[in-house]
Amino acid sequence: MKINFNEISNEPLANLLRPKSLEEFFGQDELVGKNKILKKLIENDQLHSMIFYGPPGVGKTTLAQIIAEKTKSKFITLSAVTSGVSELRKVIEEAEDFLRLGTKTILFIDEIHRFNKSQQDFLLPYTEKGTIILIGATTENPSFEVNSALLSRSQVFVFKKLNDKALKQILLRAISQVQYLINLDLEIKKDALNFLIKFANGDARNLLNTFEIILKLNDKWPLEIDSIYQILQRKNLRYDKKGEEHYNIISALHKSMRSSDPNAAIYWMMRMLEAGEDPLYIARRLIRFASEDVGMADPHALLVAVATKEACQFNGMPECSVNLAQAVVHLAMAPKSNALYKAVNLSKDLINKTGNLEVPFHLRNASTKLMKEWGYGKNYQYAHDYPENIVTQRHLPEEIKNEKLYIPTSHGLELKIKEKLKEINQKKKKIS
Repeated sequence: MKINFNEISNEPLANLLRPKSLEEFFGQDELVGKNKILKKLIENDQLHSMIFYGPPGVGKTTLAQIIAEKTKSKFITLSAVTSGVSELRKVIEEAEDFLRLGTKTILFIDEIHRFNKSQQDFLLPYTEKGTIILIGATTENPSFEVNSALLSRSQVFVFKKLNDKALKQILLRAISQVQYLINLDLEIKKDALNFLIKFANGDARNLLNTFEIILKLNDKWPLEIDSIYQILQRKNLRYDKKGEEHYNIISALHKSMRSSDPNAAIYWMMRMLEAGEDPLYIARRLIRFASEDVGMADPHALLVAVATKEACQFNGMPECSVNLAQAVVHLAMAPKSNALYKAVNLSKDLINKTGNLEVPFHLRNASTKLMKEWGYGKNYQYAHDYPENIVTQRHLPEEIKNEKLYIPTSHGLELKIKEKLKEINQKKKKIS
């Protein structure tokens, strides 16, 4: 039997079943569990401005509404996407009126990171005076997205992705309430229940939206996992290509390869691909990694990375996933050296410190007769005219002649380079 929810409510199931009390709120035990700080603040009605930071579907909006109900406050919701200073001004005027009557106002701003600086600055004096209690919700790191002044006046609470236990409690509550609404037994087999929990990926809204789709499309109860497979074609992974999770996962890929862990490296690479990341973006990052973290310890790593980029362009998805996996494993298992990366940064620092030092005259080309008269190219030692191509002339400006920028490690092929440099320097000393 398929369920017609329009007969019950026009609201999405996730909104219809939104908890109204802390007893119905599952998850975030670190914040609202027994004797936890946020629970105490709510129960003692000692609230102040707060920022709720965490991924989607973990209870930020729900908890804000529960707080408003629990503290008997006026609850006003604004979206940072559609609201401007004029809307904020109206809210402040209302809040001042309510405050004169002894009622506090909680202003909940969803996606507060989308407010610009002037909008956030507008709120500052009213949070300081207590005209409003601000609760801002954001999926982006508030350290980067919320004004430092506003952030310093607010307490940040970090919401975590929901664990399986919390998701199971949420799903069982939803099943129970829907059964009550439609007066129908909705049995779900254990493996199907577990699959829905895993499929939600820590997101309660995703869980309830998926459950609603199944209720609308499934016509066979008890619900079995094969029916779910038919209804849900592809797993929905949380991955915002422009958000923090994007950078978290690419960072995990880099650090897994750097630590020579091919299993983790392939996992994070596939997390990106399965979530719809452009394979060429991954390939570009591998090219950077090949020089930054492998470098001269395995010069072939750069060739592999560049060839992988070509393979991605030629094959496209999903075929190029194996090409990327090959490159990721090669880079993970290659000997590591950041000597080139250090050399580049040392050079930048040295240039910033010393400015435009002159090129030694013996290294300059005497393109004209006048330049030759000025001494351009004088006493230049042409390496091919000397035994083993070793010359003793200075190639750096006089002021920094003793600087060492590229310092090879003892890893992989770079050990041979290190030994070769040592040999060359010893021969230069003998000549001089």
